[in-house]
Amino acid sequence: MRKLTNAACLYGLWLLLPFSFAYAQEASKLVWSDEFDYEGLPDTSRWNYDVGGHGFGNHEKQYYTAQDPDNAIVKGGYLIITARKENYQDNQYTSAKLTTQGKGDWQYGRVEVKAKLPSGRGTWPAIWMLPNVEPLQWPADGEIDIMEEVGYDPNNIHGTIHTEAYNHTKDTQRGKQILIKDAQQAFHVYAIEWTPEEIAWFIDDKKYHTFANEHTGKHTWPFDKPFYLILNIAVGGDWGGAQGIDDSIWPQSMEVDYVRVFQQEE
Repeated sequence: MRKLTNAACLYGLWLLLPFSFAYAQEASKLVWSDEFDYEGLPDTSRWNYDVGGHGFGNHEKQYYTAQDPDNAIVKGGYLIITARKENYQDNQYTSAKLTTQGKGDWQYGRVEVKAKLPSGRGTWPAIWMLPNVEPLQWPADGEIDIMEEVGYDPNNIHGTIHTEAYNHTKDTQRGKQILIKDAQQAFHVYAIEWTPEEIAWFIDDKKYHTFANEHTGKHTWPFDKPFYLILNIAVGGDWGGAQGIDDSIWPQSMEVDYVRVFQQEE
């Protein structure tokens, strides 16, 4: 595992970091990162907490807490997001949902997260992006799912976009899935490379999906504005809970080694 100080990252050691050959052909630089080289709660200069227990449109069962080390802590070089079975604010589970909104918003570039996933029926970890617009109009404003997995279908990794024309409520979402046999036991690098013409998905630098700009308007391509990153574990929900929740598995954690964002130099 390679760890870099934030100062070293921002002053040129990005040249040593692994990212795809296609993206390396362009002049790129590291513009944002968290190496989790500190201890305690997530760095509030980089991360926000999305708080609540209302199901977030997916009938999820957790309450997302704020600044609770039982749900989100940086320890031993990793961000650890943990979902737990506990009664809190009329919900039976707690978890954390971290966002970079207003502290890390990017239009185009490479976004990569090195993570190890939780396991068990009822878990729904996600690494994804939403646009920094108010008010957010979903799905018209777009969503980029860098990585999703549901515990009842272990190690099957999904990369997906949602737009007004292509979204799961119409069963028209555009995505692909790939089996990574040890995603719940080992760290892998989940990434997208996003340009005005396409979004491409990678795991460990191997591309497995591409969504192209059809140039037919916002209803198919709303990806021309800054988006922010979200890291979370949901419990249950329309997809994650489609085969129920195993109450014997908790707590379950997603561990994150680093988050890095690269963009082409002007």
